[in-house]
Amino acid sequence: MTATPDLLAVKERQRQVWSMGNFAQVGNAIVLISERLCEAADVRSGERVLDVATGSGNTALAAARRFALVTGVDYVPALLEQARKRTEAELLTAEFQVGDAEDLPFPDASFDVVLSTFGCMFAPNQEKAAAELLRVTRPGGRIAMANWTPDSYVGRLFMVSGKYAPPPPGLRPPSQWGTEERLRELCGDGISKLTANRQVFTFHYPSPDFYVDFMRTYFGPTKNTFESLDAGGQESLATEIRALIDEFNRADDGTVVIPATYLEVVAVRR
Repeated sequence: MTATPDLLAVKERQRQVWSMGNFAQVGNAIVLISERLCEAADVRSGERVLDVATGSGNTALAAARRFALVTGVDYVPALLEQARKRTEAELLTAEFQVGDAEDLPFPDASFDVVLSTFGCMFAPNQEKAAAELLRVTRPGGRIAMANWTPDSYVGRLFMVSGKYAPPPPGLRPPSQWGTEERLRELCGDGISKLTANRQVFTFHYPSPDFYVDFMRTYFGPTKNTFESLDAGGQESLATEIRALIDEFNRADDGTVVIPATYLEVVAVRR
């Protein structure tokens, strides 16, 4: 019999984990993905755009550069404050508020475009998060997402970390959002069209050791996993991450150059 996880408890723990470190440091490296997503979604000036699980605002700011009417939501207030500072520094216009991907604080059909870049995929209740994306998108509007695939470097990194900090039994892996089959299952009859393309983003870091230290310092889930282990466990996890880097790294000069596959998805609300 499949165990049923306590999804509310999982969400609260996730909120704490994502508050650890400083995700903005990690998000800085992947700004290009947000720009690509806004292009794929054909975000236009004056459109009402929602960025769900905005973090420090990468995708919200990408939409704001197109003069859309942008709102970003996230359940980590510290990240939203960083998003506001970035908006001000770039002389852009966007609103940010605390919000849960599984219970968005907006009326039905409030937005022309709803975006999420490596955000909604981490919601513990996948069905509820997908239903909320559909609910707040107007008929004929677009939902666009970037989600790591299970076979990508990042998907594999999640698997390595999961060996040391196993998720609750019965919880679906976030990387399922990176498969067209699961997305069609989640969206069901709520969409009239779905286009999914595998894209590649390349990470660049000075060295494998730098990368391990960077992630365990700034990326909440990795930081949390390391801090849950004793010294031996921490060294074992670091060794496995370095081995994964060696498997994917295409650099031969001591630096890290890792292609990572993600699914870029644009769906049209029925």
